[in-house]
Amino acid sequence: MAQGIARIGKDRYRTAIEVGGRALVADEPPVLGGQGAGFAPYDLLLASLGACTAITLRMYANRKGWPLESVEVSLRLHGQEERRIDRRLAIVGLDADQQARLADIAERTPVTLTLKAGLPIDTSLA
Repeated sequence: MAQGIARIGKDRYRTAIEVGGRALVADEPPVLGGQGAGFAPYDLLLASLGACTAITLRMYANRKGWPLESVEVSLRLHGQEERRIDRRLAIVGLDADQQARLADIAERTPVTLTLKAGLPIDTSLA
């Protein structure tokens, strides 16, 4: 199961994150009072969805033996109150039917399903 830690000190909003034994940095952009030293939280959300989509589509194409050359997943987060994500797939190397099948598969990737269903979060003090 996935596990992670995020730590913030007195460095404005710069946050050290460790997930799966790998480190990365999150921060807010200067316009929001950060230093832009890392990914903004919603950037990380889009990155997760994009990576899951690309990886799942590659796995599916490989399993089918399809000649997939590349997949580009473009994502855009919209809205303040009612948020939504627009996802656009650019698929190279497949015919129209195969591309349509991958677009259908994209709607059922693990991160897609998690985001669409919502996810309970239990918070407690250490």
